[in-house]
Amino acid sequence: MKSKILAGFVLALSLLAPAFSAPAKYEVGALQVEQVSTKGPALILIPGLACGPWVWEKTVASLRDRHSIYLLTLPGFDGRPPKDGVTLATLQVDLLALIDSKKIRKPVLVGHSLGGTLSLAFASKHSGSIAGVVAVDGLPVFPGTERMTGDRSALGERMRAQIAGQTPEQFAIGQQAYMKQIGSVDETIAKELAVYSSRSDVGATADFGAQIMTVDLRPQLAAIKVPVVVISPFNAPDFAAMNIDEGGKTGYYRSLLAGIEQLEVVSISPARHFVMFDQPEKFAAALDRALATMVESPGK
Repeated sequence: MKSKILAGFVLALSLLAPAFSAPAKYEVGALQVEQVSTKGPALILIPGLACGPWVWEKTVASLRDRHSIYLLTLPGFDGRPPKDGVTLATLQVDLLALIDSKKIRKPVLVGHSLGGTLSLAFASKHSGSIAGVVAVDGLPVFPGTERMTGDRSALGERMRAQIAGQTPEQFAIGQQAYMKQIGSVDETIAKELAVYSSRSDVGATADFGAQIMTVDLRPQLAAIKVPVVVISPFNAPDFAAMNIDEGGKTGYYRSLLAGIEQLEVVSISPARHFVMFDQPEKFAAALDRALATMVESPGK
């Protein structure tokens, strides 16, 4: 009798095993990919500068039962070793290879900061491979540099110089200051974010930071043929001295994104750059609304 009960228990465990199996993790070019679910329309989640999949922890928890989710980590970030010669252009090649090799049908790209910029760049060349873009405080040109014309390499080198020579200890201190001023409206959250981002490689952060400063995708935006939703965090005290209200910032972001045919800019406040931590409920609701306009229904 006991043997039959034991056999039944083992069988039950074997049937449940797929639900508790470890996420599939592999590399495509310079991208590390972690596939955490296989249900429903696909999402590819791309973190920002010096960040990793931890950015999307709550997002994954709320969406994994409805979406196939692929989490990306860029080289040099979140403990990954850096790789030479990796650029926004080569990452687009790797991203297309991921979609093609894994036969991911029309995913939505959800990118934060650098990840949002990468998503916009990809959409300008490969709209036919995706269903849409959600860029979370990710823009086609770095705010404040939009009036610059011609060679932007000096901007990139200044950014590189600010970061590249730091020791890991100095980098960690800098991340604490950045997160407190730019990252989050909550000082406790800011400290936690800085601990996570400090796991990234100093050189890789400097290199990608320099690339962000030199990129200007605005001439390519008209080529984007899928819906784009840009989430704009707003914290009134940060803009009071400039006499910019929430509507003013939303309008400014729209001006930087001019040319995108299907564009929506959604403001969330009070929040800073890591809006998904400052306002998780508002962020989740905004993301749900965006995805509802992009994903294909089953069988379509």
